[in-house]
Parts: sequence; C-alpha cells; structure tokens
Amino acid sequence: MNLIILLLPIIAIVLMFRSQKKRQQQMQQMQTALEPGAGVRTIGGLYAQVKAVNEETVELEIAPGVVTHFTKSAIAAVLEPQEYDAIINGRPADDELPEPEAEDAEPVEDKPLTLTKDSAEKGDAEGGAPASK
Repeated sequence: MNLIILLLPIIAIVLMFRSQKKRQQQMQQMQTALEPGAGVRTIGGLYAQVKAVNEETVELEIAPGVVTHFTKSAIAAVLEPQEYDAIINGRPADDELPEPEAEDAEPVEDKPLTLTKDSAEKGDAEGGAPASK
C-alpha cells in the first residue's frame, strides 16, 4: 500500500515532463520550418507574414511595408495559406461558403419597414412599433 502511494506522484511527474518535452519538440520543429512567405500568429495574437528568417529572430511584415523583428519563440503558430488569407482578408474558408439557394425557393419580399401614424397606433405586425404612451 505504501509503495503505491509513493509511486503515484513519481508516475505523475514523469508523465508531465514527457508531455512538456513533446510540446517543446513540436515548437522547435515549427520554428525550424519557418520560411519566407508563410503566414504566422504570434503569442500576442498578431497575424503577419514572414519576410526573413534569421538565426534567432524572424522578420514579420505586419502591414504593407511595415517589417518588425520578433524572436522565433514569439511565433505561436504557422498558418495554412488559405487560413491566413481568410483571417487577413475576411474571406470565408471553402467549407464555410454559403450554399447556393434552390431555384424553386420562394423569393423573400424586400419590403421596407415604415412607421406610419396608423401602424404606430395599432402596433401591427408589418413593421410598425407599438405606440408608447
């Protein structure tokens, strides 16, 4: 019984160190895979495009003609080109595009909402607001 009580914390510590080492290896692989033209997100949430990769730093273009220097460890994620384009330009990803409407669907009436004296008194359902007294 005492042996189990002693082994449980040791096993937990070993598992924590393994997962931390695995995360560090993934981060190292991502940092070594950085290349000019890639879209990235920094740990501060800044989206930018890689212009140059140096030994310890990365040059990021945060706006057209505005280049800043960041340490490689400040890069949180390297984004896929489509994902970066969708974030920067506001374009939906291919799987998020709206479905084209069916041809036999009924057209929706584009009737402007108006407030007339009669509809304000009635509070009717055609866009009039109920009268406030």
